[in-house]
Amino acid sequence: MIRSMTAFARQDTQGDWGTLTCEIRTVNHRYLEPSFRLPEVLRELENSFREQLRSRLKRGKVDVGMRLQLAESSGQGLQVNDELAEALNNAANHVNRILDNPAHINAIDILRWPGVLETTERDLQPIKSVAAELFERTVDELVVVREREGDRLRPLFDHRLATMSEHLATVRNLMPELLASQEHNLRERFRVAKVELDADRVAQEMVMVAQKSDVTEELDRLDAHISEVTGTLDSGDAIGRRLDFLMQELNREANTLSSKSIDARVTRIAVDLKVLIEQMREQVQNLE
Repeated sequence: MIRSMTAFARQDTQGDWGTLTCEIRTVNHRYLEPSFRLPEVLRELENSFREQLRSRLKRGKVDVGMRLQLAESSGQGLQVNDELAEALNNAANHVNRILDNPAHINAIDILRWPGVLETTERDLQPIKSVAAELFERTVDELVVVREREGDRLRPLFDHRLATMSEHLATVRNLMPELLASQEHNLRERFRVAKVELDADRVAQEMVMVAQKSDVTEELDRLDAHISEVTGTLDSGDAIGRRLDFLMQELNREANTLSSKSIDARVTRIAVDLKVLIEQMREQVQNLE
């Protein structure tokens, strides 16, 4: 199972307290780098969210955003201290009976008195619990999206790896013909130069040509790297970094194959191999 690092997930939930929305967006990054935009009342959950991400994701730049829209009735409430208000009213009436010209006291005057009007904060713990569940659901969706995107990329890798294997088989089949052609050319150069053919001399020259043009080791290593890439793709681990390393190894062997080429057909195949490797390397940059 391969997973892409580019994905987006969104979940929301509602309650009598309002609406909560969670969005997570990820793009490719060498390491896991999360960032959070949380409502102030949910800020204390950030460390817990970070730990959850570390347990589910290995790489990627992760942007987490939560929006909380409280219902109008779920914010601060007002509560009257009845005992204090009654005491103030009684005191005001008592003073009015003493005064020659009493002033009427109204409800606003009493409400302005410190302690008469009290504010009540809503218990936010239920919202925090819902936020934790919502975040977990959103991460679950994100992982599914990353895996789905990885599944879409897998055939692209398989096709390119199969094409590379076909190219390598072609080169292997060409080698006897190429060496025979080299021997023919060598003998022709001796003939044109009117140099007496010496079997030992020809054999020595052919050994040197064969050593310079022998790409058996490069072909074997390319085959081995292709098998390793396939096995890595089949593993369930985070594979991006390992595949990136294997792409470098494949490219190194393809360059060596090109430098040892003694035929235009092999040179073209080496170029095609490098193109295929580069195409895979671009895709690898987006794998977890």
